[in-house]
Amino acid sequence: MLLGLKQVFRLPLRALQGFALSLGSLPSPACRCRRAQTLKVALPVLHTGEPLHLVVDSTGLKVYGEGEWKVRKHGWSKRRTWRKVHLTMDANTGQICAALMTHQDEGDGEVLPDLLDQIPADVAIDTAGGDGAYNTRPCHAQIAARAATPSIPPREDAMPWPDSTPGAAWRNAAIDAIAQSSRSEWKQESGYHRRSLAETLMYRLKILTGPCLWARAIGSQATEVSIRAGVLNRMAALGRPQSVRIA
Repeated sequence: MLLGLKQVFRLPLRALQGFALSLGSLPSPACRCRRAQTLKVALPVLHTGEPLHLVVDSTGLKVYGEGEWKVRKHGWSKRRTWRKVHLTMDANTGQICAALMTHQDEGDGEVLPDLLDQIPADVAIDTAGGDGAYNTRPCHAQIAARAATPSIPPREDAMPWPDSTPGAAWRNAAIDAIAQSSRSEWKQESGYHRRSLAETLMYRLKILTGPCLWARAIGSQATEVSIRAGVLNRMAALGRPQSVRIA
């Protein structure tokens, strides 16, 4: 709870302690910092029972907060770095279903299996969409293993895969459809543009919780990312309108 309040109000640990003292006896900032390194965070996800339409994307969060003036004046220092945050969102509800933090050099397609593993096996997945970075055999194999339909554009010079390859039927059909019409028409007809909701999610993450990570240790940074995702889920559940079509 305290770490969630820290992210919502962007408080340092000392300021958080003063803010929460009225709640009773609380652990020290050092104790909270140590606990954050190994804390297991379960995302509060609101499932409606309908199959998920997943959209996947990644963004970067700064570490150590090196200022822009210093960068322009003296250049980047060796300590300047950032972490990569991978998020999977249900386009129907706006809820983050999986979150993962990796090193900045980690590829998007390499972590998709780990993201899908965070979603319970008994939760049905209808569609899993992402940009061209997820157009790999392991990604298609993982999506096929969850009995889901991919929504990933093949690259411009893509060649058909053998029929025995997982996901080959859908990918080869997409290549044929693009060849017969155009890539823009295929994206429009296939519903690929719903992936833009993931980019909106990344913007919301940075605006509401900040573009930088507070924590220094790797474990604490991963916990911070998960808590931020949970905070966004609670905000979306409270503020998302319930629209019903009447005509």
